[in-house]
Amino acid sequence: MAAAVERHWPRDAALSGLVITRYAHGLPTERIRVVEAGHPVPDENGEAAAREILAQVRDLGEDDLLLALVSGGGSSLLSLPAGEVGMAELKKVTRQLLMCGAAIQEINVVRKHLSAIQGGRLAAACRARILALVISDVTGDDPTHIASGPCAPDPSTYQDAIDILAKYSVPPPPGVRRHLENGARGALGETPKPGDPAFARAENRVIATAHRSLEAAAEVFRAKGIAAVILGDSITGEAREVGKVMAALAREIRSYNAPFNPPVALISGGECTVTVRAKGRGGRCSEFLLSLGIELDGLGDVHAVAADTDGIDGSEDNAGALLSPDSLVRAGQQGLDAKTLLAGNDAWGFFSGIGDLVVTGPTLTNVNDYRAILVL
Repeated sequence: MAAAVERHWPRDAALSGLVITRYAHGLPTERIRVVEAGHPVPDENGEAAAREILAQVRDLGEDDLLLALVSGGGSSLLSLPAGEVGMAELKKVTRQLLMCGAAIQEINVVRKHLSAIQGGRLAAACRARILALVISDVTGDDPTHIASGPCAPDPSTYQDAIDILAKYSVPPPPGVRRHLENGARGALGETPKPGDPAFARAENRVIATAHRSLEAAAEVFRAKGIAAVILGDSITGEAREVGKVMAALAREIRSYNAPFNPPVALISGGECTVTVRAKGRGGRCSEFLLSLGIELDGLGDVHAVAADTDGIDGSEDNAGALLSPDSLVRAGQQGLDAKTLLAGNDAWGFFSGIGDLVVTGPTLTNVNDYRAILVL
């Protein structure tokens, strides 16, 4: 996004800035400084850069323009712990939330109330006009949830954050607990809410979405003479349970030519969750795909792909994986038991073992997950 701004910005017009991206995702820029930091768990590089961004924004005058480039991943990258919350505690509670099965919107409610810059606080610190260009990686495309909404009003509360931690039995570190409790009893200021004057000069414009990526994929299939059905860009829930539902739909098509006639591609997006119960490797896309494969049990003429559009599924080096009718058979020949690996949250081990990981490297974009099931 920063590189695109530089390409289109007039050479004789003033431009300066700072952007944060994940490690190994930077591009060469001339006038905008790029800092790489931790994702999905925040780190000190992101904290220092976020502090500098907040300081620069506070220096802007009423005649300036703040162009905020917001995309998925920003909740981790733009991390500036508030109050007595330290980076070590923010890292710990982030890991806990990522492993408990909470939806990204719920995770971001907690992160907003531990942040000095998110949840609309960046906009509240700015006297200049704000244009936030937003690439959505969350279901619903609401700017308040994307990168934890640094320039968007936040309708949630400290008590909501406490309730989410309790819902998923997450024991917060002491500093996090005290901060949220102080906020809930009114000792700390809330995040700016809808209607706050701070947003009178701010515009959040969503410029790219997951659904558009699904539409582009459908065009590719149709160009090859294959019908394409978009099932939606807002599919959520436990990845393995979603896999079971999708398998049932594929079986119905394969067996009864209903509700769609094959050949057909079932395309979907969204952000599933994984409740981590073991120490295996993988992410939500590969876990979805392994569950799908187990339920299909070698059903002929059904192939699938699931991958994260940023090129990283979870914390591994693959975007996702491929599934074919003989995947389970080939795994068995390698001594890999699909059900055991799924129970151990080790979908990466399964697909790596049969050579069917999808490895793209950094794609430098992020519009959520992509899944396609091809029924021939």
